[in-house]
Amino acid sequence: MKIGIIRERKNPPDRRVVFSPEALAALKKRYPDADVTVESSDIRVFSDDEYRKAGIEVTTDMNDRDFLIGVKEVPVENLIPGKKYFFFSHTIKEQPHNQKLLKAILEKNIDLFDHETIVDAKFARLIGFGRYAGIVGAYNGIRAFGLKYELFDLPKAETLRDQDELVSRLKRVMLPPIKIVVTGHGKVGSGVKQILDAIGIKQIQPTDFLSKNYSSPVYTQLDVLDYNKRIDGEIRDNQDFYKHPEAYVSDFERFSQAADVYMAGHFYGNGAPIILTAAMLASPKNKLKVIADISCDVDGPIASTLRSSTIADPLYGYHPVKLTEVEWHHPAAVTVMAVDNLPCELPRDASRGFGEMFLEHVVPAFFNSDADGILERAQITSKGTLMPRFRYLSDYAGLTEKV
Repeated sequence: MKIGIIRERKNPPDRRVVFSPEALAALKKRYPDADVTVESSDIRVFSDDEYRKAGIEVTTDMNDRDFLIGVKEVPVENLIPGKKYFFFSHTIKEQPHNQKLLKAILEKNIDLFDHETIVDAKFARLIGFGRYAGIVGAYNGIRAFGLKYELFDLPKAETLRDQDELVSRLKRVMLPPIKIVVTGHGKVGSGVKQILDAIGIKQIQPTDFLSKNYSSPVYTQLDVLDYNKRIDGEIRDNQDFYKHPEAYVSDFERFSQAADVYMAGHFYGNGAPIILTAAMLASPKNKLKVIADISCDVDGPIASTLRSSTIADPLYGYHPVKLTEVEWHHPAAVTVMAVDNLPCELPRDASRGFGEMFLEHVVPAFFNSDADGILERAQITSKGTLMPRFRYLSDYAGLTEKV
């Protein structure tokens, strides 16, 4: 098995990589028959020399590799025909900007496996950068609060070496007794919780969050039925919400009238209610002044997320009366942080964590004939056609007559 770790070529540059030098050394030790090389890169967070010191060959030629593994989309002009690729293709939701990419993959007879489609037998995702998005998003949310109220000026996360330094910087600031509301209990929400716990912010129950005052900062983490309610008033379980989202409306306003900061780390499914509406933000009772939309669904469940922001320029303002974007420091603005590639700000830690998951859940399939069906479920294309699970992409890919 010849595995190649490819150089990231998409702009803006992404410094992450699927495997750290240590992870590749562990892979070779665990699977002695694995032949692994790394494509030389001057932007990767780990240098070529770090890989060489770990006993990994660094090269500029990937043409002899069986599997080519990267993080972000490979530009069309750099795709090698007939190869097997692993990367985030951002095509499974029929994203318009990557339609050309999927068509090229099919035309070049490439077998595409997507990190996003790596799931277990119950179709639960096995790998991702979500936890690191939550970690950086929580840091950025607190940074935004400090800037808005001129209380402290934390450095950008991208300038810090790792998660430990993020926590160290946060521990130096003095937060007033604010209330932070968090949505989501998945990987993103877990990353947010990890940071808030690490800096000693107390977690409280939603009922206490709404009814009590505190002399120090606190946070509450909401499940879907904490901020959604059935239209008919009946009390059901989470599964009912997932199966019948159209039967629910948002019940988040009670939290927008109690919280100072909102950190959004939820998964938003099709048909689910808008969580934080424009009317809630325009209400005289609204208290929210900083929103860290880590999930970052533009035109989605958070009305203030007018667009995604960037690592270079992470903040903008939302005017709740005019419903328009303004400067983030505008007196009437709700300050919004909506960076959509947050793990890129913590590339070393994110790469190490991702590699550990990939080594545990995916690499064994390379050597056990895919005994658990990991590769089969993750594969989007094969020899110019769509795999059965992804034939819904036929029109998008221009293959209607072929499949």
